[in-house]
Amino acid sequence: MKRYYFAFAAAAAMFAVAARVAAQQATRTTVPASLDTVSILAGVVIPMPDSTPVDTLKKIAGLKTKVSRFMSMAPAIEMQNYRPEDKRGINVFEPPKDESVPYTGFKLQWGGAFTQQFQGLDHSNTAAPRPVTTNGVTTNGNQLIRIGHGPNNATANLYLNGQLAKGIRVATTIYSSARHHQETWVKDGYLLIDASPIDWQPLNDIMKYVTIRAGHFEINYGDAHFRRSDNGNAIRNALVGNYIMDAFTTEVGGEVYVRPGPFFFMGGVTGGESRGMITAPDRRAPSYLMKAGFDKQFTDAIRFRLTGSEYATASSVSNTLFSGDRAGSRYYDVLENTSSTETAQAWSGAIQPGLKNSIHSVVVNPFLQVGGLEFFGNIERAKGRAQGETANRTWKQNVGEVVYRFLPDQRLYVAARYNTVKGQLTVGTPDVTVNRWQTGGGWFLTPNILTKVEYVTQKYLDFPTTDIRNGGKFKGFMVEGVVAF
Repeated sequence: MKRYYFAFAAAAAMFAVAARVAAQQATRTTVPASLDTVSILAGVVIPMPDSTPVDTLKKIAGLKTKVSRFMSMAPAIEMQNYRPEDKRGINVFEPPKDESVPYTGFKLQWGGAFTQQFQGLDHSNTAAPRPVTTNGVTTNGNQLIRIGHGPNNATANLYLNGQLAKGIRVATTIYSSARHHQETWVKDGYLLIDASPIDWQPLNDIMKYVTIRAGHFEINYGDAHFRRSDNGNAIRNALVGNYIMDAFTTEVGGEVYVRPGPFFFMGGVTGGESRGMITAPDRRAPSYLMKAGFDKQFTDAIRFRLTGSEYATASSVSNTLFSGDRAGSRYYDVLENTSSTETAQAWSGAIQPGLKNSIHSVVVNPFLQVGGLEFFGNIERAKGRAQGETANRTWKQNVGEVVYRFLPDQRLYVAARYNTVKGQLTVGTPDVTVNRWQTGGGWFLTPNILTKVEYVTQKYLDFPTTDIRNGGKFKGFMVEGVVAF
């Protein structure tokens, strides 16, 4: 109890200091720090609220952006159609398509991000003993490992972007250190094309609305992957943990976007797995992606976005739509047995439905922003089977998240998320359910530095008595620090 009291007292002190610092800075400025401004060449100044995303301003020709002192601490954006890795990338979904950054020749840009947590979780279960004999020694395979309160190992990303030509850039993300892969690991590398490489007017007119992405990339299934923690970069996630059933993977292929006004459409095809593979061709089939949506900033304070996504593959040796995150879970060793290791049991607390042979998944994501208040939803249904299964299983996931950002430049926020998952572990068995509540908040010390806290409780319902998760639950606090640039 004392440890919980200490953690929450520290969190309360953090928010109190943040509010005082922000108030002091606000009184020292003559122009309200809560407003960004756009200055016209003629000298007229138009106030713009901080909640307006960078990519939705659309950068009217002839305007220059003037930002607050706080936001001026962020590095300059030199890449065209680039979503920043820092605070400016929050609520930016697909990379923007605008003329905000002029092309002035080849450019190379490096960036990085790293994250570390202090974990204060406790867990328990009611599973029946399951004897396991190894080298003549018998242990209980359903006995939980003892976990205490302390820091987790840091995770880190390295970013490399190159502007190759007007509207054409290459992007690479490297996991310098991850929970599952402590060694350096290349996450993705792809080409993003927003302008015609040939100066021919018909192509130029088409490329005003079209974007092409090709290579090995994080597939654009749903909108939740734009708001999750990506290994070392957790700045876009208002809380600490990702979803229970985490739809995230990288695959080799291509995506084509058409964006006429507030509507947009995407179609894509990939190899269907996290690696490019040519063996066992009779067991492999391509994956097909589709996404359609509407995204409009109605006023300076009101934005609405609604998207629907579909992902399907008929056959795969090892599809990873719900198991492709090499970074692993933020909740270390929860509901794992005494032989658990940080690397091998990297996805503790998550559900991987095991639909690795064939899968058809759809998700709908509504997003509403009114001033500093945000609502994001995730309604998802996945159907498929594992190798050797003769019938499909179905998993459903629903998520509701509310975030309120306040103070000048929205430096402080509070957030809450409810996540529930239900489905069959194997064909013909009753459904199991996992429920999770997360509440917390965060403080941006600068646009590149974030500290956040979370209280989480997760319960496992209707799992078999022989499953270590039977009657399982974990709860407690997490404190996380993030740097991204």
